Amino acid sequence: MQPLAIEVKDVWFSYDGQPVLRAVNLRIKQGEFLAILGPNGSGKTTLLKLMLGIVKPSMGTVRVLGQEPSSVADRIGYVPQDTNVNKDFPISVMDVALMGRLGHAGRSRGYSADDGRRAREALEKVNMWEYRKRPIGKLSGGQRQRVFIARALTADPQILFMDEPTASVDKEFQSELYDFLKELNTSATVVVVSHDLSVLSSYVKSVACLNQTLYFHDSAEITQEMIDMAYHCPVDLIAHGLPHRVLRKHEEH
Repeated sequence: MQPLAIEVKDVWFSYDGQPVLRAVNLRIKQGEFLAILGPNGSGKTTLLKLMLGIVKPSMGTVRVLGQEPSSVADRIGYVPQDTNVNKDFPISVMDVALMGRLGHAGRSRGYSADDGRRAREALEKVNMWEYRKRPIGKLSGGQRQRVFIARALTADPQILFMDEPTASVDKEFQSELYDFLKELNTSATVVVVSHDLSVLSSYVKSVACLNQTLYFHDSAEITQEMIDMAYHCPVDLIAHGLPHRVLRKHEEH
């Protein structure tokens, strides 16, 4: 029997005694395309870090592909939200893409021809191959985001985690990216943290609404009820191809 892609059981997490996540439960089968939605400060990035093994829960357990997240790091790809780098650090676009192969066997022998091929394919997918020799610090924010996406793809991941992947890229690349993620989803599980509601609703298979506690919906439909549960205030969802939200009038509490 195939293990779950992700299993989060009764997870609590606190920073300096302040609860960020409360009794979170989540079971994701392999092959899912999951969107994690919620307002700023709702714990989305923290949940992602727990599933990556970067931090450990205060209570509860997290399993990825049936194991501790740190045990399957070579089978996971990750694109962080913040891709700012030291602009004077002497590392090229190609070097960054190749870093996606560091978790794989044989690193003592250096990068192989296959590693180079995978890095080239990933950079071509995000239209950054022509910049392969350019220092990463000399790129724009959107270009850096593309390169970090390529780094994650170079790992040939079974699960790809992305934290606000379209935050710094142009609208044209947003559509290209989600089309590519849909293609990748035929062979890998995809988990995306995003505010891009109207775009995501056309691609995802399931939705988790998070605001310290989590509501899971085994459907691609993003309903008004789901948004109200996660955001704890009235939100009008407008999904006519334009990624925006309008807050209805509501009293402060």
